[in-house]
Amino acid sequence: MKLLCLNAVLLFIFTASLYAQSTQTSISLFDGKTFTGWEGDTLNTWRIINKTLMGGSLTQTVPHNQFIATTESFGDFELQLEFKLTGTGFVNAGVQFHSERATNPAYEMIGYQADLGNGYWASLYDESRRDLTIVQPDSALIKKILKPATWNLFKIKSVGRRIHIYLNGVQTVDYSEPDEKIIHQGKIALQVHGGGKALAAYRNIRIIRL
Repeated sequence: MKLLCLNAVLLFIFTASLYAQSTQTSISLFDGKTFTGWEGDTLNTWRIINKTLMGGSLTQTVPHNQFIATTESFGDFELQLEFKLTGTGFVNAGVQFHSERATNPAYEMIGYQADLGNGYWASLYDESRRDLTIVQPDSALIKKILKPATWNLFKIKSVGRRIHIYLNGVQTVDYSEPDEKIIHQGKIALQVHGGGKALAAYRNIRIIRL
């Protein structure tokens, strides 16, 4: 009987270990070739060039915010991607998470945003909800770690009600949400902000479910 119990315990541990490994496997959200798994304005705003999702224009002013969003929702996760932001005028972008599409206007997203752009780099913004910057990192830190107009590494980790943001391996945000009414579940979306001649590029987009 003891041997049977021991075998059952070992089987349980082995199964739990396999499950933990399967739920913490990094998967690609973008295949580099198609918009499979994504939805948004793929006719005028978003395109795929050299395995990169690119939104906006350097020759024409982006008329308003545009987001390309995952068709799938995520709860606890760790997201990692590379971004490059260039342009003139008001140049801004960001990565939405725990978000949903608005209905009026339908091109907006509602939820958290890991913000990108001068004055907002690697901060935490609440898009179309509280409409405010929740956490803003020190500008001296950003100046030290940001690589302007070239590729940067961005990581967002959300577990429970706690959110971490990292820029090029350095933590810029550590935030615990006090409002229990805010749901930590939703789409991930990539933004190009309206108002400037801006080009937002994203690649190597991978996520781990936690």
